[in-house]
Amino acid sequence: MEAALYVVATPIGNLRDITLRALEVLAVADVVAAEDTRNTAHLLTHHGISANRLIAVHQHNERGAAEKIIALLQAGQSVAFVSDAGTPAVSDPGALLVQAVLAAGLRVIPIPGASAVVAALSASGLAETHFLFYGFLPNKSAARRTVLQTLSSHPYTLVFYEAPHRIVECVTDLCAVLGGERKIVLAREITKLFETIHACTLAEAEAWLMSDSNQQRGEFVVLVSGAQPQEGVSPEAQHILEVLLNELPLKQAVQLATQISGASRNELYQRALQIKSTE
Repeated sequence: MEAALYVVATPIGNLRDITLRALEVLAVADVVAAEDTRNTAHLLTHHGISANRLIAVHQHNERGAAEKIIALLQAGQSVAFVSDAGTPAVSDPGALLVQAVLAAGLRVIPIPGASAVVAALSASGLAETHFLFYGFLPNKSAARRTVLQTLSSHPYTLVFYEAPHRIVECVTDLCAVLGGERKIVLAREITKLFETIHACTLAEAEAWLMSDSNQQRGEFVVLVSGAQPQEGVSPEAQHILEVLLNELPLKQAVQLATQISGASRNELYQRALQIKSTE
Protein backbone atom coordinates (compact mmCIF):
# COMPACT_ATOMS: atom_id res chain seq x y z
CA MET A 1 0.00 0.00 0.00
CA GLU A 2 1.00 3.58 -0.61
CA ALA A 3 2.44 5.38 2.43
CA ALA A 4 -0.62 7.46 3.30
CA LEU A 5 -3.22 8.07 5.97
CA TYR A 6 -6.33 6.10 5.04
CA VAL A 7 -9.46 7.57 6.69
CA VAL A 8 -11.68 4.49 6.91
CA ALA A 9 -15.43 4.55 7.55
CA THR A 10 -16.62 1.68 9.74
CA PRO A 11 -20.11 0.37 10.62
CA ILE A 12 -22.44 2.50 12.74
CA GLY A 13 -24.04 -0.59 14.24
CA ASN A 14 -24.37 -3.69 12.11
CA LEU A 15 -20.84 -5.06 11.67
CA ARG A 16 -21.63 -6.20 8.12
CA ASP A 17 -22.06 -2.58 6.96
CA ILE A 18 -18.45 -2.22 5.85
CA THR A 19 -17.07 -2.07 2.33
CA LEU A 20 -14.77 -4.61 0.73
CA ARG A 21 -12.23 -1.85 0.17
CA ALA A 22 -12.30 -0.88 3.86
CA LEU A 23 -11.68 -4.49 4.89
CA GLU A 24 -8.77 -4.70 2.45
CA VAL A 25 -7.19 -1.51 3.79
CA LEU A 26 -7.59 -2.61 7.42
CA ALA A 27 -6.06 -6.00 6.62
CA VAL A 28 -3.06 -4.67 4.71
CA ALA A 29 -2.16 -1.36 6.41
CA ASP A 30 1.04 -1.37 8.46
CA VAL A 31 -0.73 0.33 11.39
CA VAL A 32 -4.39 0.75 12.37
CA ALA A 33 -4.99 3.89 14.44
CA ALA A 34 -8.26 3.71 16.39
CA GLU A 35 -10.36 5.98 18.59
CA ASP A 36 -10.95 3.00 20.93
CA THR A 37 -8.66 0.04 20.35
CA ARG A 38 -11.06 -2.33 22.13
CA ASN A 39 -13.97 -1.51 19.82
CA THR A 40 -11.79 -1.75 16.74
CA ALA A 41 -10.21 -5.02 17.90
CA HIS A 42 -13.74 -6.47 18.09
CA LEU A 43 -14.50 -5.28 14.55
CA LEU A 44 -11.25 -6.64 13.14
CA THR A 45 -11.62 -10.00 14.89
CA HIS A 46 -15.20 -10.30 13.61
CA HIS A 47 -13.89 -10.01 10.06
CA GLY A 48 -10.87 -12.27 10.61
CA ILE A 49 -8.27 -9.49 10.60
CA SER A 50 -5.33 -9.38 13.00
CA ALA A 51 -5.64 -6.76 15.75
CA ASN A 52 -1.92 -6.72 16.57
CA ARG A 53 -1.18 -3.43 14.74
CA LEU A 54 -3.49 -1.16 16.77
CA ILE A 55 -2.53 2.19 18.28
CA ALA A 56 -4.83 4.65 20.07
CA VAL A 57 -5.74 8.03 18.59
CA HIS A 58 -8.56 9.85 20.37
CA GLN A 59 -9.63 13.37 21.32
CA HIS A 60 -7.33 13.45 24.36
CA ASN A 61 -4.10 12.51 22.55
CA GLU A 62 -4.82 13.47 18.94
CA ARG A 63 -2.18 16.18 18.59
CA GLY A 64 0.61 14.09 20.08
CA ALA A 65 -0.46 10.97 18.18
CA ALA A 66 -0.44 12.95 14.93
CA GLU A 67 3.32 13.49 15.30
CA LYS A 68 3.89 9.74 15.68
CA ILE A 69 1.72 8.95 12.67
CA ILE A 70 3.49 11.54 10.54
CA ALA A 71 6.79 9.87 11.47
CA LEU A 72 5.39 6.49 10.41
CA LEU A 73 4.20 7.89 7.08
CA GLN A 74 7.53 9.59 6.45
CA ALA A 75 9.20 6.22 7.08
CA GLY A 76 7.12 4.72 4.27
CA GLN A 77 4.42 3.00 6.32
CA SER A 78 0.68 3.06 5.67
CA VAL A 79 -1.76 3.99 8.45
CA ALA A 80 -5.51 3.26 8.51
CA PHE A 81 -7.48 5.50 10.87
CA VAL A 82 -10.91 4.58 12.23
CA SER A 83 -13.26 6.08 14.82
CA ASP A 84 -15.65 4.07 16.96
CA ALA A 85 -18.39 4.19 14.33
CA GLY A 86 -19.05 5.86 11.00
CA THR A 87 -16.70 8.23 9.24
CA PRO A 88 -13.75 9.69 11.19
CA ALA A 89 -13.41 13.48 11.50
CA VAL A 90 -17.18 14.03 11.07
CA SER A 91 -18.45 14.73 14.62
CA ASP A 92 -15.68 12.33 15.62
CA PRO A 93 -11.94 12.62 16.30
CA GLY A 94 -9.71 12.81 13.24
CA ALA A 95 -9.92 16.35 11.88
CA LEU A 96 -6.76 17.48 13.73
CA LEU A 97 -4.90 14.35 12.61
CA VAL A 98 -5.88 14.87 8.97
CA GLN A 99 -4.96 18.55 9.19
CA ALA A 100 -1.50 17.73 10.57
CA VAL A 101 -0.82 15.05 7.96
CA LEU A 102 -1.80 17.37 5.12
CA ALA A 103 0.31 20.19 6.59
CA ALA A 104 3.28 17.82 6.55
CA GLY A 105 2.82 17.38 2.80
CA LEU A 106 1.65 13.78 3.09
CA ARG A 107 -1.31 12.12 1.42
CA VAL A 108 -4.73 11.46 2.97
CA ILE A 109 -6.98 8.92 1.23
CA PRO A 110 -10.69 8.63 2.18
CA ILE A 111 -12.29 5.18 2.29
CA PRO A 112 -16.03 6.00 2.34
CA GLY A 113 -18.74 3.95 3.97
CA ALA A 114 -21.50 4.06 6.57
CA SER A 115 -22.90 7.44 7.64
CA ALA A 116 -25.64 7.90 10.24
CA VAL A 117 -26.62 11.22 8.66
CA VAL A 118 -27.15 9.83 5.17
CA ALA A 119 -28.84 6.67 6.45
CA ALA A 120 -31.31 8.71 8.51
CA LEU A 121 -32.02 11.12 5.66
CA SER A 122 -32.67 8.28 3.22
CA ALA A 123 -35.38 6.82 5.46
CA SER A 124 -36.84 10.08 6.78
CA GLY A 125 -39.33 10.93 4.06
CA LEU A 126 -38.28 14.58 4.24
CA ALA A 127 -38.29 15.82 0.66
CA GLU A 128 -36.31 19.08 0.89
CA THR A 129 -33.54 19.11 -1.71
CA HIS A 130 -30.91 20.47 0.69
CA PHE A 131 -29.96 19.65 4.25
CA LEU A 132 -27.78 21.30 6.88
CA PHE A 133 -25.85 18.91 9.14
CA TYR A 134 -25.09 20.66 12.43
CA GLY A 135 -23.90 17.74 14.56
CA PHE A 136 -24.25 18.03 18.33
CA LEU A 137 -26.07 21.04 19.77
CA PRO A 138 -24.80 22.65 23.01
CA ASN A 139 -25.48 20.71 26.22
CA LYS A 140 -27.20 23.58 28.07
CA SER A 141 -30.72 24.67 27.16
CA ALA A 142 -30.00 28.42 26.93
CA ALA A 143 -27.05 27.93 24.59
CA ARG A 144 -28.99 25.35 22.59
CA ARG A 145 -31.89 27.74 22.06
CA THR A 146 -29.51 30.49 20.97
CA VAL A 147 -28.04 28.24 18.30
CA LEU A 148 -31.47 27.07 17.17
CA GLN A 149 -32.59 30.67 16.77
CA THR A 150 -29.77 31.24 14.27
CA LEU A 151 -30.94 28.17 12.32
CA SER A 152 -34.66 28.86 12.50
CA SER A 153 -35.01 30.64 9.16
CA HIS A 154 -33.09 28.13 7.04
CA PRO A 155 -35.32 26.42 4.45
CA TYR A 156 -33.25 23.22 4.60
CA THR A 157 -33.76 20.02 6.57
CA LEU A 158 -31.82 20.46 9.82
CA VAL A 159 -29.88 17.40 11.02
CA PHE A 160 -28.49 16.95 14.53
CA TYR A 161 -26.89 14.23 16.63
CA GLU A 162 -28.16 13.83 20.18
CA ALA A 163 -27.40 11.63 23.18
CA PRO A 164 -30.18 9.67 24.92
CA HIS A 165 -29.97 11.55 28.22
CA ARG A 166 -30.61 14.90 26.44
CA ILE A 167 -33.11 13.89 23.78
CA VAL A 168 -36.26 15.00 25.64
CA GLU A 169 -34.96 18.45 26.60
CA CYS A 170 -33.52 18.86 23.10
CA VAL A 171 -36.93 18.17 21.52
CA THR A 172 -38.55 20.59 23.99
CA ASP A 173 -36.16 23.35 22.88
CA LEU A 174 -36.65 22.52 19.19
CA CYS A 175 -40.41 22.91 19.60
CA ALA A 176 -40.09 26.14 21.59
CA VAL A 177 -37.79 27.82 19.07
CA LEU A 178 -38.88 26.37 15.72
CA GLY A 179 -42.58 25.94 16.39
CA GLY A 180 -44.70 22.84 16.91
CA GLU A 181 -45.97 22.56 13.35
CA ARG A 182 -42.67 21.49 11.82
CA LYS A 183 -42.08 17.82 11.03
CA ILE A 184 -39.45 15.94 13.03
CA VAL A 185 -37.96 12.52 12.39
CA LEU A 186 -36.32 10.74 15.33
CA ALA A 187 -33.95 8.04 14.10
CA ARG A 188 -32.44 5.98 16.91
CA GLU A 189 -30.10 2.98 16.95
CA ILE A 190 -29.73 3.02 13.16
CA THR A 191 -28.77 -0.44 11.75
CA LYS A 192 -28.97 -1.97 15.26
CA LEU A 193 -31.44 -4.44 16.75
CA PHE A 194 -33.84 -1.83 18.16
CA GLU A 195 -33.68 0.60 15.23
CA THR A 196 -36.59 3.06 15.29
CA ILE A 197 -37.46 5.79 12.81
CA HIS A 198 -40.44 7.84 13.95
CA ALA A 199 -41.94 10.85 12.19
CA CYS A 200 -44.37 13.34 13.76
CA THR A 201 -44.73 17.07 14.37
CA LEU A 202 -42.49 18.82 16.87
CA ALA A 203 -45.57 19.42 19.03
CA GLU A 204 -46.10 15.64 19.27
CA ALA A 205 -42.49 14.55 19.70
CA GLU A 206 -42.03 15.00 23.45
CA ALA A 207 -45.19 13.04 24.27
CA TRP A 208 -44.03 10.18 22.01
CA LEU A 209 -40.66 10.02 23.75
CA MET A 210 -42.23 10.13 27.20
CA SER A 211 -44.81 7.43 26.38
CA ASP A 212 -42.12 4.71 26.52
CA SER A 213 -38.71 5.10 28.19
CA ASN A 214 -37.24 2.61 25.70
CA GLN A 215 -37.80 5.24 23.01
CA GLN A 216 -35.31 7.50 24.78
CA ARG A 217 -32.47 4.98 24.56
CA GLY A 218 -29.63 4.83 22.07
CA GLU A 219 -27.90 7.38 19.90
CA PHE A 220 -30.20 9.69 17.93
CA VAL A 221 -30.14 11.41 14.57
CA VAL A 222 -32.74 14.19 14.74
CA LEU A 223 -34.08 15.64 11.50
CA VAL A 224 -36.36 18.69 11.37
CA SER A 225 -38.06 20.08 8.28
CA GLY A 226 -36.89 23.47 7.05
CA ALA A 227 -38.56 26.82 7.56
CA GLN A 228 -41.38 27.80 5.25
CA PRO A 229 -40.53 31.06 3.45
CA GLN A 230 -42.32 34.07 4.92
CA GLU A 231 -44.54 35.82 2.41
CA GLY A 232 -42.66 38.76 0.94
CA VAL A 233 -39.45 38.04 2.89
CA SER A 234 -36.91 35.59 1.51
CA PRO A 235 -35.16 33.14 3.88
CA GLU A 236 -31.87 34.94 3.20
CA ALA A 237 -33.32 38.36 4.10
CA GLN A 238 -34.93 36.96 7.23
CA HIS A 239 -31.66 35.36 8.33
CA ILE A 240 -29.84 38.68 7.87
CA LEU A 241 -32.55 40.42 9.88
CA GLU A 242 -32.36 37.89 12.72
CA VAL A 243 -28.59 38.20 12.98
CA LEU A 244 -28.79 41.99 13.10
CA LEU A 245 -31.61 41.94 15.66
CA ASN A 246 -29.34 40.00 18.02
CA GLU A 247 -26.87 42.89 18.00
CA LEU A 248 -28.76 46.11 17.19
CA PRO A 249 -31.95 48.01 18.06
CA LEU A 250 -34.94 47.08 15.93
CA LYS A 251 -35.03 50.12 13.65
CA GLN A 252 -31.30 50.04 12.94
CA ALA A 253 -31.42 46.30 12.27
CA VAL A 254 -34.28 46.76 9.80
CA GLN A 255 -32.49 49.61 8.03
CA LEU A 256 -29.28 47.61 7.57
CA ALA A 257 -31.15 44.44 6.58
CA THR A 258 -32.98 46.45 3.90
CA GLN A 259 -29.71 47.79 2.51
CA ILE A 260 -27.99 44.39 2.52
CA SER A 261 -30.83 42.22 1.20
CA GLY A 262 -32.74 44.65 -1.00
CA ALA A 263 -36.01 43.43 0.57
CA SER A 264 -38.93 45.72 1.35
CA ARG A 265 -38.33 47.85 4.44
CA ASN A 266 -41.98 47.64 5.50
CA GLU A 267 -42.05 43.86 5.21
CA LEU A 268 -38.79 43.53 7.12
CA TYR A 269 -40.10 45.88 9.82
CA GLN A 270 -43.26 43.81 10.26
CA ARG A 271 -41.19 40.63 10.38
CA ALA A 272 -38.90 42.18 12.98
CA LEU A 273 -41.90 43.00 15.16
CA GLN A 274 -43.06 39.38 14.87
CA ILE A 275 -39.62 38.07 15.87
CA LYS A 276 -39.42 40.38 18.87
CA SER A 277 -42.90 39.41 20.02
CA THR A 278 -41.88 35.74 20.31
CA GLU A 279 -38.74 36.38 22.36
